[in-house]
Amino acid sequence: MSEDQTAEADRRLHEVLESSGARDPREFYRDRLRELKSADAPAYSKAVAYYQDRLIPEVAAGSVDPLVAWAEYGHMLAESLAPGRTVSIDATGSAQPYESPTQPNQLVLHMPQNQGVRALLVSLPTALTPAQRATYDVLVSGKQRHQR
Repeated sequence: MSEDQTAEADRRLHEVLESSGARDPREFYRDRLRELKSADAPAYSKAVAYYQDRLIPEVAAGSVDPLVAWAEYGHMLAESLAPGRTVSIDATGSAQPYESPTQPNQLVLHMPQNQGVRALLVSLPTALTPAQRATYDVLVSGKQRHQR
């Protein structure tokens, strides 16, 4: 991975973000990477190698859609942090097993096997529907409405 490849990959991602209105996933992937660094050094090294040897070169070369490539990276980070299953949540709140590439309007969450761990965000749609917002609030944020 060279500086030119990184710059080109960034340019391609920014171009897709601007044209699609999609959210930039790198911020929450950075958080996952920091968590992985402190939790599992070998898995962190693999994640960095994936980024340097696969993600950036493929995006820079234009051989993959940048959003799809980043979502796959996010999926890999989530799996590395907490084994489990990954699901796509459609606009109605229905979950299906994750398959790449997802539709731009789908919320993608990784559900850890350990029931004491909250869901990990893999991919956000441009705008969450009320059903997706409720799913996100409960599974990722841990928010629950109090009943009277």
